[in-house]
Amino acid sequence: MPRPVFTEERCKGCALCTKACPKKIIEISTRFNSKGYQPATCTDESKCIGCSLCAKTCPDIVIEIHK
Repeated sequence: MPRPVFTEERCKGCALCTKACPKKIIEISTRFNSKGYQPATCTDESKCIGCSLCAKTCPDIVIEIHK
């Protein structure tokens, strides 16, 4: 089963991945990373289809799709 893995410390919370996800399972977190940004997170890994659109859209390359 594919799942998105975020390197939250490098995420700037730009939200491009949230718009790219066809399943709408990526959201901006309410917590902050050490740099003061709210990182993106997956709300339901079981619904991930492994399309990698989130990872391809991320300008900071903080998302990997693990299969």
